[in-house]
Amino acid sequence: MRAAANRRAARALARLRSPWQRPAWSQNRPNRRLGCRVAMAELGLNEHHQNEAINYMRFARFKRGLCLKTVDSCFQDLKDSRLVEETFTVDEVADMLDGLQTIVHSEVESELINTTYTNVLLLRQLFSQAEKWYLKLQTDISELENRELLEQVAEFEKSEFISSNKKPSAELIKPKLAPINEGGSELLNKTVACLQEENEKLKTRLKTIETQATAALDEKSKLEKSLKDLQMIQGDQKTDVNKDIVELENKVAALKCQFEKTLNDSTANQKFLEENLVTTKHDLLKVQDQLSTAEKELEKKFQQTAAYRNMKEILTKKNEQIKDLRRRLSKYEPED
Repeated sequence: MRAAANRRAARALARLRSPWQRPAWSQNRPNRRLGCRVAMAELGLNEHHQNEAINYMRFARFKRGLCLKTVDSCFQDLKDSRLVEETFTVDEVADMLDGLQTIVHSEVESELINTTYTNVLLLRQLFSQAEKWYLKLQTDISELENRELLEQVAEFEKSEFISSNKKPSAELIKPKLAPINEGGSELLNKTVACLQEENEKLKTRLKTIETQATAALDEKSKLEKSLKDLQMIQGDQKTDVNKDIVELENKVAALKCQFEKTLNDSTANQKFLEENLVTTKHDLLKVQDQLSTAEKELEKKFQQTAAYRNMKEILTKKNEQIKDLRRRLSKYEPED
């Protein structure tokens, strides 16, 4: 039982260790002959940039070797500290593997993080140099997973470090930039001056646009505030108007009821008054008729009295006297 456990532990240790004996890009890759090494040895770069790539690959190989040594030391420490007995139980083997996994995970994670930061620093150097010449570089992240290009880099590494075992030259260690001819420098300076002038114009225009945008935003804020105030006022007025409308509707309804009631009363009164008017007219006609009859009778009776006869005789005499006086006066008046 213990022998079987030991064999399983040994196989597990071998599986954990084997991936770190070679680079990740070379795993599960079919072996190829070095016959195509000449064709794959170039990266499509000029000599200077290719030398820079070789320097970086040399640095990466060195860091990779340190990482592998660290992993080897983790396994060796496990062997020296824990593998002191002939047999182990399953729990003991699992405990050893868990501890080894934690240590290796920490070391590998630290190395991967450091590699990421190193690559960022390398890109920073390239971008800083490009920005000094007012250039903008672009990268294609999808090409980093291109299997064909990765195999090409692997072949390039083999041709540069494994097969030839060349030593780095002084030119690779201390690279220098090639001088730029005077004509190109003058043209570049003119281009930079034009770009700077255009940049200043754009900055001035940007400031103007920012000022206008700020003013527009302020105006927008004021308009929004005014709109909110107006909406609040309209809401209050609408509420008041609704209240007034309800009150007016109630008043109109009450007045309508009162008017209908008054109209009904007026209609009844009108009918009553018309009836009274007809009756009154009949009574008036009857009274007028009676009054006329009474006047005729009174006049008849008055004429039959002695005073009326005497007064009539006196008036007749007076009229005769007046006529006689007029005749006399007419004799003394001259004719016209």
